[in-house]
Amino acid sequence: MEQYGALLEDLYNSIPRRHTADNVTSINAIVENYADILGKIESINPWYEKNTAAFYPSLESIQNTIKMSGSNKHAKKAKDELFDAASGALKDDIQALIAVYGNGMKETG
Repeated sequence: MEQYGALLEDLYNSIPRRHTADNVTSINAIVENYADILGKIESINPWYEKNTAAFYPSLESIQNTIKMSGSNKHAKKAKDELFDAASGALKDDIQALIAVYGNGMKETG
C-alpha cells in the first residue's frame, strides 16, 4: 500500500505552475492519475472510504477550473489566474490526501 504515497508525491512534484497549452495537457493527465489513485485509496477499506469522500467535490472544482483556463472566452491574464488557482488547489489536495493516506496506514495498521 505504500506505493500510493510515492505515486502521490510524484504527481505533486510534476504539477506545472504556468499556463501553457502543453501544461494544460500535463495537468489534465495529472488530475486523471490523481483521481485514479484517490479511487484506489478509497476502496482499501471503510476508514479510507469515509476519509476520502471530501476530496471529490474539490476534484470536480479543479477539473472545471482547468477547463475554464483553456477557454477562448478568457483573456491571457484570466487564463493564467485560473490555471494558477487550479494547480494550487491540486497541490493542496494532494498534500492533504498524502496526510490522510499516512494516517489511515496508522489507523488500520
